[in-house]
Amino acid sequence: MKLGIALSGGGIRGIAHAGVLKALEENGIEIEAIGGTSSGALIAGLYALGYSPEDMYNLFKIYAKDIVGTGQNPFFSRIYQVFKKENTGFRKGEDIEKIFNKLAKDKGIETISQITKMPISIPAVDINDGKEYIFTNNIPNEKNSYKKYIGDIGVGKALRATSSFPAVFCPCDFKEHKFLDGGALNNIPVLEVKKQGIKKVLAVNFKADDITEESNYMDIAMRTIDLMGNKISEENLSQSDYILTIGTEKTGLLDIKKMDSCYQYGYTATMNEINKIKEIIQDN
Repeated sequence: MKLGIALSGGGIRGIAHAGVLKALEENGIEIEAIGGTSSGALIAGLYALGYSPEDMYNLFKIYAKDIVGTGQNPFFSRIYQVFKKENTGFRKGEDIEKIFNKLAKDKGIETISQITKMPISIPAVDINDGKEYIFTNNIPNEKNSYKKYIGDIGVGKALRATSSFPAVFCPCDFKEHKFLDGGALNNIPVLEVKKQGIKKVLAVNFKADDITEESNYMDIAMRTIDLMGNKISEENLSQSDYILTIGTEKTGLLDIKKMDSCYQYGYTATMNEINKIKEIIQDN
């Protein structure tokens, strides 16, 4: 059984996608193309490089603090600093680039175009022209595709670009571009995965937590981010063959203490829906 998969962004919750992939593998479902935005792209990139879901989980445990910068500036402190002249709230994101360049090099790969295991699609947004660009190892055969698709970019640079969340990371420079988080225009790249000739695509996103009297500012921020991401992705979601929505019980954007839980949330949610997912795959 084969399937394409598109993974949404969601901060540290992205490790839930590794749990999803683990459950799919255990049920004999082969991923033939993958796409992801922001933290979803980190998982998509590792999987396309040949890392297993268990590898990803262990790597996130090792590198999570370096990626999110825990201990340097709390999330809201960074946002506050944006409005001050020195803009010290921004991080350059160089740690992400270095880490993933190393992980790619360990597999004998430097650029996105050199990935051969499966087609991969990673969106980012250029703040100069306001357009979406796709980092991919397999440019679709469509008119003017050379203007939108980029393959000659380092793996680390591509993942840094799509993960450059505004107010947390600086824009990522590449040639004439200044890239920010792909979730600004495309949080779940279903259509790009389908352009790879994939018949059935599973979209994976995150449930927006309900707001109660006990909710704090981070809860409200996370719900806002999820609502915006799902709204932006309505067209992509409508083109998917199945939407797997994962609840993560009020996990903050950079809440690395909940990585274990998020990994399990992704695995459990997939196992709960596995029969429906199999039906979609077999319904050709």
